[in-house]
Amino acid sequence: MNSQPEAAMRQVIQNLEESKIREVANAGMGRSDVLAFWFGESDEVTPDFIRQAAIESLQRGETFYSHNLGLPELRQEISNYMSARHGPIGVDRLAVTSGGVNALMLAVQQLVDAGDEVVAVTPVWPNLTAQPTIMGAHVKCVALVPVAGAWTLDIDALLAAVTASTKLLIINAPNNPTGWTLAREEQQRILDHCRVTGTWILADEVYERLYYEPSLNACAPSFLDLARPADRLVVVHSFSKSFLMTGWRLGWLVMPPSMTHHMGKLIEFNTSCASVFTQRAGIVALQRTDEVTPQVVAHLKACRDTLIPLLQAIPGLQVAAARGGMYAFFRLPGFDDSLATAKRLVVEAGLGLAPGDAFAPEARGWLRWCFASKDTQRLVRGVERLRDWLAKQPARWNG
Repeated sequence: MNSQPEAAMRQVIQNLEESKIREVANAGMGRSDVLAFWFGESDEVTPDFIRQAAIESLQRGETFYSHNLGLPELRQEISNYMSARHGPIGVDRLAVTSGGVNALMLAVQQLVDAGDEVVAVTPVWPNLTAQPTIMGAHVKCVALVPVAGAWTLDIDALLAAVTASTKLLIINAPNNPTGWTLAREEQQRILDHCRVTGTWILADEVYERLYYEPSLNACAPSFLDLARPADRLVVVHSFSKSFLMTGWRLGWLVMPPSMTHHMGKLIEFNTSCASVFTQRAGIVALQRTDEVTPQVVAHLKACRDTLIPLLQAIPGLQVAAARGGMYAFFRLPGFDDSLATAKRLVVEAGLGLAPGDAFAPEARGWLRWCFASKDTQRLVRGVERLRDWLAKQPARWNG
């Protein structure tokens, strides 16, 4: 009998890959000379009035449990916020979660059994493929295709991959890392197809407000604009990106009304509830969203429009301006091992980027640059460091 603790662990957990983004970041942690763009968050702090709402809640002694599904006041504010952008979305379809990551995991736990088939559109943030894997599902990936630096979806290939045997389709759009965004017609085709196959759609739309194309509702196209309440659709949102609240760990789920009560049971067995003082901050963030999100989006667009032309000016480098999200995703021809390249850039150039390997095998050779920088000059200095480093690589650089 094997007495080693590892022998009693689930093999699927032992086989999970560690975050390659963290692997690169760990190589540069504590180094003040590194310009870090590896994580998907802004370097701006949460607005003061949001922080103050949490402080006041704590001072009132709100340190106890709340309802599994969240404070009624917060769920109502989420309903108001979502309904203004996507048509009526009742409180009976909403659950507050401890972050967008938690929301995604809860949805997968509720929908996926061991042995189920799950289809995911990649490249994508690795949690979205790891979560169904943890549940014992078989994950089948449909890859976006890069064309002149922009990643596009072969919609026919995706629909062919989703069959009556497919339990769940996972889509993140606007996409991390590529910036790819679904068109309304594509969403309609996917929704119609999944209605026929009986497939659930898990739509990670946490970047919907970080959208740089003209839009009536100042957000990216959403499945919620087309779906009926009873459709097999679960949409994930987060306070992290649009409200500068990454460390608060607060998000929410939109789902069919018949699913909500059962989601509350699942939340009980995961986290019990989100902290009350964090939810109080969320209420104020939603009530005063016009004082936060439009400014965040305008600044991120300025960051994107600063970084992308500088990268495009580097001969041979392949990159396109993202329609949504907060990332430049680019390829350096001749540097096909992006993990090794990212580690070298940290050590040799003082530049911290995320390796494409972290997001999918087809993104090997690509690098992700989070352009959410309070000071756009940091982006300029980062490109200068990249240029200087490339100039020292004549044997491999094809530029």
